[in-house]
Amino acid sequence: MKHPIRIRCHNTGQTHTVPLGATLEEVYASLHLNMPHGPTSAKVNNKVEGLHYALFSAKDVEFIDTSCPSGLRTYTRSLFFVLYKAVRDLYPGTLLRIDTPVSNGYYCHPMLPGGVTPAHIDAIRRRMHEIVAADLPFHRITCPTEEAAARFRSEGLESKALLLEGLGTLYTTYYTLDGTADYFYGSLLVRTSQLFLFDVVPYGDGLLLRLPDPANPSQLRPMRQQDKMFSVFREQHEWNRILGVQTVGDFNQACSLGYTNSLINVSEALQEKRIARMADRIASLPNCRIVLIAGPSSSGKTTFCKRLSVQLRVCGLRPVPLSTDDYFVDRERTPLDAEGHYDFEHIDAMDCRRLSDDINRLIAGEAVATPRFNFETGKSEQSGETLQLANNDILVIEGIHALNPVLTANVPDSAKFKIYASALTTIMLDDHNYIPTTDNRLLRRIVRDYKYRARSAQETIRQWPMVRRGEERWIFPFQEQADEMMNTALLFELAALREQALPLLEQVPENAPEYSEAYRLRKFLQYFKPIPTHGLPPNSLLREFLGGSSFQY
Repeated sequence: MKHPIRIRCHNTGQTHTVPLGATLEEVYASLHLNMPHGPTSAKVNNKVEGLHYALFSAKDVEFIDTSCPSGLRTYTRSLFFVLYKAVRDLYPGTLLRIDTPVSNGYYCHPMLPGGVTPAHIDAIRRRMHEIVAADLPFHRITCPTEEAAARFRSEGLESKALLLEGLGTLYTTYYTLDGTADYFYGSLLVRTSQLFLFDVVPYGDGLLLRLPDPANPSQLRPMRQQDKMFSVFREQHEWNRILGVQTVGDFNQACSLGYTNSLINVSEALQEKRIARMADRIASLPNCRIVLIAGPSSSGKTTFCKRLSVQLRVCGLRPVPLSTDDYFVDRERTPLDAEGHYDFEHIDAMDCRRLSDDINRLIAGEAVATPRFNFETGKSEQSGETLQLANNDILVIEGIHALNPVLTANVPDSAKFKIYASALTTIMLDDHNYIPTTDNRLLRRIVRDYKYRARSAQETIRQWPMVRRGEERWIFPFQEQADEMMNTALLFELAALREQALPLLEQVPENAPEYSEAYRLRKFLQYFKPIPTHGLPPNSLLREFLGGSSFQY
């Protein structure tokens, strides 16, 4: 073996000697690893690289597949490209928007004259399978950025040209697939034949692209009915279209032209109008006595709750907060998780019966002695306070279980108004690169945790998978039961978060497992031109994370 190098492989737990210049694909084949569907990519020194990556010095290598979030992203991007090529082959000149993560898949909209029909979708599916069966290579091309932008502009992909021009880099790497060019935020697979499972089905006025289930990659992720969620995304996309800012390239260009303050003001006004309409609806319901607000971590539900309370006051109601934190069961009654630790996110960690009884007594006009949970002793105590509702009072309860029917099982449905709040990111990098809503929330949490909890970005990233598991179990299954959904994401917010988030992400060391995610988020934030935050209104939802809010938390 000429000029060998040594790599440490996390999959085998051993050090191996491989040829200088060997690709990750070649190294995987030589190690005889048993990954049922093969790897999609690998972490090289804790940075995700495609299998085309060549090794020229000693490295740490960990092969990953679709069961890993980073591996699934590589698979998904490659599938997006195959979908785009299929649409382009069948219907030349047709634009494709890979639009919204919904129903455990991705809503995509081929802009066909007369709309998308089942026959169109069947044809697209067949063509995608033909492309996969042809075992076509994904070629990487590196060239001056102006050349890449000119190519995409000539092919009608203006959003990609604007995105690349806004980056300010000398060179750009993009991909081709049998003569079709595309640009993606991150690496792709090596060949189309690695796409072992997918489907496309009718959805809305477009189609839903379905993917393997990370928990069981041999099966597609089960579809989840999310009509309300889809409606919120569509409404916000329509507002973005009216504003003329649908992609990050559009946004960066608008900021360069001096429209930053206008975009901030309109975005904030749209959000306030939505909250005001919600308050009007609640006030119009004669039997409504309780507002329940749930949402995942860093969704901004606390500030939303405060702003909704202000609007309820404008409607002549007096919001009365009731904290679910005071209804925890005694520590010894708290359920344990699989590792034997207290699971404070479990529904049985809450004294649901007492909370339901207290709510029913309150809306019946009775005086209730409220509890207080002592977090130091782990015991429920009497607060010494009594709560009683007047005629124009309305209870406002915020918490992760607020939409779970178990929490208020004995409270009449007519008395409840349920709201799901989350950062449903609607701006896209370009027409083929969506922005995950989880990235939006994670960046919010990184900034907030450092500012208010003295927690590093590394610690926040380490805890994030556990947070996400809790959301999948206790929040997301109930979101469609909401009477209203509130999108707390702001059009400009990732550009506003950038300057505080980047220095925190840069502090994550390369030898930490969290470096891979920190590096990805750093690269992602580079797409946004930073904007000053001093002009944000003091009641902005972003103030909950950036600081400077007029609300007390």
